Amino acid sequence: MTPSKSRLSALTAEKILDVAEKLIQTRGYSAISYQDIADAIDMRKASIHYHYPSKADLGLAVIDRYAERFDTALRAIGDDTALSSVAALERYLEPFIAYAKQTDQVCLCGALAGEILVLPPAMRERVERFFAFHQTWLAKTLKRGADRGEFHLPGKPKQVARLFFAALQGALLVKRATGRADQVFDVIAMLRRQLSSEA
Repeated sequence: MTPSKSRLSALTAEKILDVAEKLIQTRGYSAISYQDIADAIDMRKASIHYHYPSKADLGLAVIDRYAERFDTALRAIGDDTALSSVAALERYLEPFIAYAKQTDQVCLCGALAGEILVLPPAMRERVERFFAFHQTWLAKTLKRGADRGEFHLPGKPKQVARLFFAALQGALLVKRATGRADQVFDVIAMLRRQLSSEA
């Protein structure tokens, strides 16, 4: 069965977003162009402009899709009352561990934060929203773990959440600069140790 034109159009748009996301994660938003994307998927720039008229439109679409994937996953983890808080936090760490194993890939919004001052206002707002959602989710998970006796928190849940999030994002950036994955793994090990209920 031949896919419909609308289905093909949607697949093309997704393909563009896939490439743009990877390029932003490895090079940065300011350093990529529609020509880079066109070259990567053997497509005319006009076709990319058809789906995303401006670079800001493309950037927003990439962030929204990326954030939605995280939001959906984290909400599902948070809603699973049978899951221990330790297990929930381990699930949260999985993408960071995966990025650490890549040559030069970091969290999309972490990459964008490095050039926040040159981003269009709408993109800045999306990055800030992403960070706020993650820190809120972490604070809630940490509090639940402390209430259950699974975690020992060295401060208020909100403060520890900020430490946790900033440490992970920062570790990825240092890893990309140094090429050493142990930058991330050592940070994760220390965060786990810090939260240990036996600390």
